[in-house]
Amino acid sequence: MGDTALVWQYWNNKATAAELLAHLQQCDAAFVATLVRRTDLPAYADKLMRYAERFEAWTGGQLAGVVALYCNSTQTRQAYISHVSTLPTWQGQGMAKALLQRAYTHARMVGMTHIQLEVATDNFVALRLYQQQGFAATGQTTHTGQHLRLTL
Repeated sequence: MGDTALVWQYWNNKATAAELLAHLQQCDAAFVATLVRRTDLPAYADKLMRYAERFEAWTGGQLAGVVALYCNSTQTRQAYISHVSTLPTWQGQGMAKALLQRAYTHARMVGMTHIQLEVATDNFVALRLYQQQGFAATGQTTHTGQHLRLTL
């Protein structure tokens, strides 16, 4: 296939609500605990549309990957990644890593010093990705996973 990064186009906040919802539905089964079991997908897509900075990868006119970032904690200067997904056909090819890098750059530009996220403890692929990116466990856990933190 060659250099797959050449076929990805990166945008911020390009997707419509319908495109974002379709992407979430297409990625749902790939989550260790499916999104549809944890949340109302249309409401979740609406929340991401309204409040998150979305870093998107597109290929062939289709939304292929999304990282959603919140940078609204100006006192603590800690950003939060609430969502990372790539279509199953693009998983393992560096798309999530590239989108995360764009999120880190944005967070630094708006004055954030840390990024936190939550990941399911049994999502070993995601845990490995985040650890390779420099995230470390905070020691804080919830019923759904553990919190990781990256110093920018």
